[in-house]
Amino acid sequence: MRFIFAALFAASLYAADLTGRWVGPASTADNGQEFVLALRHGRDDMLTGFIIAPRGNEVVVGGKLVGSTVTLEADRPGRANSVQRVAYTGVLDGDKLKLALPVNGGRGGRGPGTTPPPDRPPQIIELTHVSFETPEPPPSRPEPVSLPMPATVPSNGLAKTPPMGWNSWNKFRNQVSDKMIREIADAMVKSGMKAAGYVYVNIDDTWEGAHRDAQGNITTNNKFPDMKALADYVHSKGLKLGIYSSPGPKTCAGYEGSFQHEEQDAKTFADWGIDYLKYDWCSASRVYDNTQATMAGAYAKMGLGLLGSGRRIVYSLCQYGNLDVGDWGAKAGGNLWRTTGDISDRWQSMERIGFEQQLGREKYAGPGHWNDPDMLEIGNGGMTDDEYRAHMSLWSILAAPLLAGNDIRDMKPEVAAILMNKEVIAVDQDKLGKQGVRVVKNGDLEVWSKPLADGGLAVALFNRGTATANVTAKWADLGINGSRTVRDLWKHADLGKKTGEFTATVPTHGVVMVKIK
Repeated sequence: MRFIFAALFAASLYAADLTGRWVGPASTADNGQEFVLALRHGRDDMLTGFIIAPRGNEVVVGGKLVGSTVTLEADRPGRANSVQRVAYTGVLDGDKLKLALPVNGGRGGRGPGTTPPPDRPPQIIELTHVSFETPEPPPSRPEPVSLPMPATVPSNGLAKTPPMGWNSWNKFRNQVSDKMIREIADAMVKSGMKAAGYVYVNIDDTWEGAHRDAQGNITTNNKFPDMKALADYVHSKGLKLGIYSSPGPKTCAGYEGSFQHEEQDAKTFADWGIDYLKYDWCSASRVYDNTQATMAGAYAKMGLGLLGSGRRIVYSLCQYGNLDVGDWGAKAGGNLWRTTGDISDRWQSMERIGFEQQLGREKYAGPGHWNDPDMLEIGNGGMTDDEYRAHMSLWSILAAPLLAGNDIRDMKPEVAAILMNKEVIAVDQDKLGKQGVRVVKNGDLEVWSKPLADGGLAVALFNRGTATANVTAKWADLGINGSRTVRDLWKHADLGKKTGEFTATVPTHGVVMVKIK
């Protein structure tokens, strides 16, 4: 009887007062990471407090308990010392709180809004009430580190053409594992992706352990029991293995980053047999100041570490195009650098990133150093085949890295035909290494052109509008004249000689891509 009374008293107390610490795993992978919610339940029924999570601390600025439903608003540190307001919702059940984490346009709080895309439901974590003590706030943020503009990191001689491969993030997020990477490597060969030029199999975030070992070496979690053995397997298929880290103390998903361990981690990656590193800024904004020199210096630390690691490793900077990265990306040792925030599998996202946010960046691209408008979404189901062809065409005209992000173990023939169009890939991989430019914009109709090593031109006629339209490429706009042979790169058909101009009927959100000899 005493036990029943105590249980009823505790249940009523929890329902009335949420003050104290609520603790649970921060990741469904549960590799030792912890999520702490510390609340004060005020007399006006307002909830305040703070959150300590692997991605960083947040301040709970308001919240309510209505029935069993908990709502919280928190300020999350963002890029460039900004603050983003995010929303949490939860359901209270005694001493348990099932909390839905905010889902944004990117990971780690990147991108506005808190409404998840329809294909990406929020992650639910279960917290347990462990203490009624009034929580003390976490330590204030330390003074940010400043670094001088670095001396130029010598070139590693890699990525003479834009890297091609596959990355786990767009489709699989934290579901990536050793088993999956092996299956993807097998599928790269079986599907013909390897033969088409896709050689890098890149593991994105969530491979890391929660802590370093006694010697300070970065470790893997239980999803990746032996990274060296995995690299050996991928290499046995004639492919290369990529990995992911951050110049900050934590990665975007809250795993161990490389801050103050740059040289040590580079050596570990080399010992494992890694061929490609994606280095994502994320929590670096918690420890470094927001200046171009400091960001370049932080990236140069790893650039030098990779150079001295004893292995040639492609270096991919992921800092979303901030602080004029094109001016210093190669100087920091980068072979490619992101120019935008994360892409999503929607026409509007691809259109904004590809057509608008790459303009004027062509001066930074060339053999060994490339602008990176983020990974391909082709085959993930959020766009039409016409839109995916426009996606592939534009990335190839831009001389962008081609990193597929779909499940190639079960790839539809029409998706394979887009990703493995050798004539379009040849435009991207052209040895001249020139990034294409927009030469005509007439409302929703655009013409883009890219010079090729054999003296020809790759030309893409895009229709960004909502109805089929005729698009014309005039020789005068392309800087050519006379009679020219035209070949359709999607139909794989010669269209004969044209004089003065070429006109094509282009479907909505579609493209006609040709080579003009």
